[in-house]
Amino acid sequence: MHSPATPSGLIGVFDSGVGGLSVLRALRARLPGTPLLYLADSGYAPYGDRTVEDVTQRSARVIEHLLQQGACMVVIACNTATTLAIGDLRARWPQVPIVGVEPGVKPAVLRTRNRRIGVLATRRTIASERLQRLLQDHAAACEVTLQACPGLVDAIESGMLDDEGMFGLLGEFCAPLQAAQVDTVVLGCTHYPFVADLIRRWMGPDVQLVDTADAVAERTAAVWQGLATAPSGPVSTRLQTTGEPVLLSRLAARWLGIEQPAERVCL
Repeated sequence: MHSPATPSGLIGVFDSGVGGLSVLRALRARLPGTPLLYLADSGYAPYGDRTVEDVTQRSARVIEHLLQQGACMVVIACNTATTLAIGDLRARWPQVPIVGVEPGVKPAVLRTRNRRIGVLATRRTIASERLQRLLQDHAAACEVTLQACPGLVDAIESGMLDDEGMFGLLGEFCAPLQAAQVDTVVLGCTHYPFVADLIRRWMGPDVQLVDTADAVAERTAAVWQGLATAPSGPVSTRLQTTGEPVLLSRLAARWLGIEQPAERVCL
């Protein structure tokens, strides 16, 4: 088991692909001056189509890499990895703070006016016990429509963000939510905020979208500030990917203003 012998003040952040950039954006706003390393595991995306064992093993390999790079805290910017693996990962590295992300059911319940909520997520997240517990604990008084979105992560990973093909694909997933007359939609995957404008076009201006990136950043900041072993390091945000660096670099420049090339790594 690897542990970071000399913490460098680095927070490691990972997702199955580029979607976790939505969380990275919130972290940079909440923790300016904190060195961050983002790894997009695009070579193995999407996690949502993999088994629990595959997701757990892959997430462990990524965390090992982040720790080797000097991380003393890890943010899992992936709903599927959090849902399926965070318990095992925390047990494996009890000395490393690990913050996860999960569908924003609780804030959606607080925002809905007609008590009808939609959840867009990967198939693994939709089928997970963790999501069912969230619904039981917070949404028992609401009518909830769960909608899996097969192929959506792949489409976003390919860079198909603004074209009519993406708009049509989202229409298939939004139609059941429209039929259910939901007034609040949970974006249950960190990839989905990058097509939020297209989802709004389908759902209409009166439907609220819930993205939990800000809540994750707030929780991360609280834990980070409590770490005694988190000295200051060189201020930077590094980008790594197991897939194609060009897409990650382009989206990071577009969405976060990070003008530096991503590095390809083999894990």
